[in-house]
Amino acid sequence: MKERRISVEHRSLILLGLLMGQSQHGYQINEFIERNLSTVTDMKKPTAYATLDKLNQKGFIDIQLVQEGNRPIRKVYSINESGRTYFYQLLLNNLSSAESVNYQGDIGLMFIDFLPMDQAISALKERLKKNIKLIDLFKQTPAHGIRSGVNLAVKHKITMLEAEIAFLENTIQNLVHSD
Repeated sequence: MKERRISVEHRSLILLGLLMGQSQHGYQINEFIERNLSTVTDMKKPTAYATLDKLNQKGFIDIQLVQEGNRPIRKVYSINESGRTYFYQLLLNNLSSAESVNYQGDIGLMFIDFLPMDQAISALKERLKKNIKLIDLFKQTPAHGIRSGVNLAVKHKITMLEAEIAFLENTIQNLVHSD
């Protein structure tokens, strides 16, 4: 299942949320996103930096230039009080929203009748196999200790994949028996 692009508000929520714990420089933020948040976002480094700059321009985060030893000067990003208020607003909006998820695979399901049944079943079995590999990957995600939020996001992904797998198994069985 390919994720749809996340909105400006979702990118802002992610970045402000990361800064709620501590001030960080851009490299730390991007490394954390790549290592730990790939299940919820596909945000790339240039987008993260651009969003951080916009959050700064809007007065939600402060930037401090810091030099440690012989290292180059780095920007350290910190959330301020205005940013905390905005973060809580974004967080409440996100948690209370309902969304309609568009699965690109549903397009194929709409037109499945145009394929010979054996090819359709074969394609669905391949999709099932890929989803099983994907769920196994998510189940290997290590649990996060102090905060349970990341664990909840991973559990949600697993639950959605379990529903997709159950749907595919049932659909394949029905198509095999209707043949």
